[in-house]
Amino acid sequence: MNSIKPVEELTFTDDFMFGYVLRDPEICKTLLETLLGIQIEYVEYPELQKSISSFYESKGVRLDVYVKGSNRVFDIEIQNDFQLALPRRTRYYQSMIDMDDLLKGLDYSQLNDSFVIFVCQFDPFNADLPCYTFKNLCLENKNIELNDGTTKVIFNSSAYEKENNLEISAFLKYIKTKVPTSNFTDRLHRLVEEHKLNNKFKNEYLAMNLHDRDITRKAFQEGETSGIEKGISQGAEQKAIETAKKLLLENIAPEIISRATGLSLDEIEKINAGLTSFQQDS
Repeated sequence: MNSIKPVEELTFTDDFMFGYVLRDPEICKTLLETLLGIQIEYVEYPELQKSISSFYESKGVRLDVYVKGSNRVFDIEIQNDFQLALPRRTRYYQSMIDMDDLLKGLDYSQLNDSFVIFVCQFDPFNADLPCYTFKNLCLENKNIELNDGTTKVIFNSSAYEKENNLEISAFLKYIKTKVPTSNFTDRLHRLVEEHKLNNKFKNEYLAMNLHDRDITRKAFQEGETSGIEKGISQGAEQKAIETAKKLLLENIAPEIISRATGLSLDEIEKINAGLTSFQQDS
């Protein structure tokens, strides 16, 4: 298994750092207002890596940043590596956010408006747009919106130069290049550097990753496919697993993938089985 990424090498786009910086309610509020072009009255203290599990047997989700603002809920995710299932992932996250609301005793009419936001370092739709916004529309008359209160927004930082909004463009450029070019991204960058020197941050980062490694290792040992799926989005194993998926899709030999990623052949076989199953279901 790959070792934990050293604290000094972390950047804003690493899951834990991304969530930690956005723990600051003012930073989080500013980012949401910038990306969505809306006014937010307030945000409740953002929850880093919030876990949501429904009351029945199903796969739970762990959200990078989960924020409530008046009658709205925002999930903000950073996505560094290509995922085949990204659109379906937004669907599942949306459903689990609604379930979380309903379990608190809300009626359907009281469900919060929700925004699932992915900030990607790649173009998930290959249309070279900096932003893709999805709402539910009537196919027969696209002027008719379902008005179910859900919005999914996926940003493509690789197209930051094509974004007309200068603040959004600067943010996407920072995601892609790690170079701050605006007042807001300067603030983000300073916070990243400050956190890397903070002992509390270091201890929380180490504890989170050790916990994730234990969970992933146990799942692999027990041969659970769900353990592989958890490993994709958790801790130090994420980069190796995502790299293995890409190489498998390019028909690279498992032995070479094992040497390149540090994953065992058994682990790579399980990942390949998961990819094959997904392609057959699609």
